[in-house]
Amino acid sequence: MEKEKSFEQVLTELVEKDLINEPDHYKGKNGMEVIDVIRNFAPCPEYAEGFFFGNVVKYVLRHSKKNGLEDLKKAQKYLGWLIEYLEQGKNETRTD
Repeated sequence: MEKEKSFEQVLTELVEKDLINEPDHYKGKNGMEVIDVIRNFAPCPEYAEGFFFGNVVKYVLRHSKKNGLEDLKKAQKYLGWLIEYLEQGKNETRTD
């Protein structure tokens, strides 16, 4: 039987998790992230662009009522992906 974790152990694990860049709740059982599925299977370039833009707006608008700075960092992450996407050109395929 697994030993029960202390409050400090649980807190340390939570603090060490990167909820912005590697959130566990967006990973499948084999480690694939939702963002990779969207990038690879979007039926047309506009879908990916719209997804990134919509998430920027969502996280910015809800930050004051939900997760504060964490939501702004998530918006920043999606904005970075949107900028990267637009800089590459809409018709080029991502390699990462």
